[in-house]
Amino acid sequence: MQEIPDYLQTAVDVITRFGLNVLAAIAIFIVGRWIAKAVRRFLRRMLSKNGTDPTLANFSANLAYYSALTVTIIAALSRVGVQTASLVAVLGAAGLAIGLALEGSLANFAAGVLLILFRPFKVGDFVEAGGVLGTVQEIQLFSTRLKTPEGKRVILPNSMVTGDKIVNNSAEGTLRVDMIIGVSYDADIDHTRQIITEVVQADPYVLSEPAPVIRVTELADSSVNFAVRPWTEAAHYLDVYFNVQENVKKRLDAEGISIPFPQQEIRLFQQN
Repeated sequence: MQEIPDYLQTAVDVITRFGLNVLAAIAIFIVGRWIAKAVRRFLRRMLSKNGTDPTLANFSANLAYYSALTVTIIAALSRVGVQTASLVAVLGAAGLAIGLALEGSLANFAAGVLLILFRPFKVGDFVEAGGVLGTVQEIQLFSTRLKTPEGKRVILPNSMVTGDKIVNNSAEGTLRVDMIIGVSYDADIDHTRQIITEVVQADPYVLSEPAPVIRVTELADSSVNFAVRPWTEAAHYLDVYFNVQENVKKRLDAEGISIPFPQQEIRLFQQN
């Protein structure tokens, strides 16, 4: 039987070894991908049971999946002889460049994670954030969406939300409505206070506890000013604000009590 030449034997050995390495790399990729999917399912289920926000739970699970998949691909390429050290260096440099290019987006992402973790507000709250007053409609990892009382949709980058003060008008459940009502100096103070009290107590949205505060707050240039401060549920803040002022005006008109406009008294002296 004729012997196989050395170069053919060497080629057969190389092909066999390379083929086995390719099969091993494929096996590593299949097993690693399966493990990555299992880790993603486990994290998603665990975070959901712990009450973590769904957006953050999905993001964390996907991040773990792609991290495990990246390690799997590097291990598979290393098995077939690819120099993974240089590949890791290239990926690191690319990641640094992408991070610098997306600096603003990463800041918004970090701020979004903080909003989800610490929950200064939730969907449905009436807040003042980033200089905008509105109802929270959606909290995402990069932005927060508000609906203003005028019906406008405002999308705020999360870094702007966390970089400024956040006023949550819904957190405590109730709000105090602050109003100033001025009447003429000719009006009887006790009678005027009684009228305003009746109007406030008749409003269906005004709470009896805490009790409304109606006191003289200032003797202004043209009027005696009453501080009117009823309490209401956060959802009815604007209802009380508009209704009380309108109904107080109607009652004062019916009682003959005027609400003066700014005026000045001018005296002329004639010299002899």
